[in-house]
Amino acid sequence: MALPTRVNRMQGYDPIESAQRDFENVLGRFLGSRELSEGFAPYNVDVREDPDHIYVEAELPGYKKEEVEITLENQTLTISAEKRQDGKQEEKGQWLLNERRYTRFLRSFTLPPTVDEQSVKAELKEGILKITLNKREETKPRKIQVG
Repeated sequence: MALPTRVNRMQGYDPIESAQRDFENVLGRFLGSRELSEGFAPYNVDVREDPDHIYVEAELPGYKKEEVEITLENQTLTISAEKRQDGKQEEKGQWLLNERRYTRFLRSFTLPPTVDEQSVKAELKEGILKITLNKREETKPRKIQVG
């Protein structure tokens, strides 16, 4: 992401600039561009399936497992992560742009009714969150012998 051409030095309120920033955020959310949506980390997610499982892999670089929350309710899988950097560090100079102190990630997926909500595994390793969702036995394809 390129640095902004205009840097707000927080000296005064500019209603035109504020309206433009709000419009870009709404447009970014509408078009699905996470890069434009202020405050959300632009990480990628892959979802794949085989006859027995659904696999979800999300990039979460720099997040610890304590900062990640996964919920599964009413066939909706939600992954959220929030990272705050503590303000104990002494920083010199005036901030011109400060985006690294707080980042969050939020994605939701509607799952098919074949997913067994009681059997979910999640692992965060080297910045990749891997979630394995088992499918219910009664919904798995089975071969039928011709007699």
